[in-house]
Amino acid sequence: MSNALKTKAFLAVMGLVAAVAAAQPASALDKVTYGTNWLAEAEHGGFYQAIADGTYKKYGLDVEIVQGGPNAANQALLISDKIDFYMGSPQQEIDAVKQGIPIVDVAAIFQKDPQVLIAHPDAGVDKFEDIAKLPTIFLGKDGYVTFFEWMKANFPGFKDEQYKPYNFSPAPFLADKQSAQQGYLTSEPYEIQKQTGWEPKVFLLADSGYSPYSTMITTQTSLVQKNPDLVQRFVSASIEGWYNYLYGDNKAANDLIKKDNPDMTDGQIAYSIAKMKEYGIVESGDALDKGIGCITDAHYKKFFDEMVQIKMFTADTDYKKAFDPQFACKGVGMSLKK
Repeated sequence: MSNALKTKAFLAVMGLVAAVAAAQPASALDKVTYGTNWLAEAEHGGFYQAIADGTYKKYGLDVEIVQGGPNAANQALLISDKIDFYMGSPQQEIDAVKQGIPIVDVAAIFQKDPQVLIAHPDAGVDKFEDIAKLPTIFLGKDGYVTFFEWMKANFPGFKDEQYKPYNFSPAPFLADKQSAQQGYLTSEPYEIQKQTGWEPKVFLLADSGYSPYSTMITTQTSLVQKNPDLVQRFVSASIEGWYNYLYGDNKAANDLIKKDNPDMTDGQIAYSIAKMKEYGIVESGDALDKGIGCITDAHYKKFFDEMVQIKMFTADTDYKKAFDPQFACKGVGMSLKK
């Protein structure tokens, strides 16, 4: 065969190889599901951001966010292997350890729990301790058995007689100037101000010493053991998503949030982002020099000890099984902060 014919034959083969390659699908993305703890909101923004701007795809992931809400059971879906990751809380995970349920926190997006107590601006309440002077505090049942027990154990004056059930409407609080109510830093204060025109007094429990992480990335212990690379990619991509959401162009992420939750407004989203930054909800403590999502034994143990103090858990509970610090605290995404 002449050199010319050899060349033609070679080119024909290479063309066939190229055509076959082009017909093959691109490397498949790993499908991942993340269940949130409530309807879509700015407090979930970094996860939506990582979908919107392609960060998850860059890490080889095809991520679906499964919304939480009043009728959702996303923790149960995680335990039953129906979703891969869940927006858990240290209290839930330590309780799971107690029950022998193998789930584990692998990142802590919120270094501070956004739980607040809210008071009227003219009630003589200037600092957190002053709330103990009010005759009424509206609390949900979970708050009553956790942070209110912590308040009673650490601050004089708080007592069971102050408790009244909070039905997630601000109306009883608004009608009683000598009352306080629980809330979420990024939610209830905004709604109260919108309804009344006045700004309530807001006290973040974390700034008075209450120390749980919040907005966790939680997964099954078996996934950490079987596929740590997948866990690492989801954690790292989510962290990058949070930096981009807080400091980059977050319009596409907010559009996704409003698509999933049509009741969400631009005003509420802007307020939530501003408060998360103002109070260091995402960036404070270890996250300042080790990156968003950082989770440490010292911080986790502090909360565990607080819960032991109020007899929520016994001291012999192996709280270390509730978290795995190997995936965070690596400074991932810090260069994205502008």
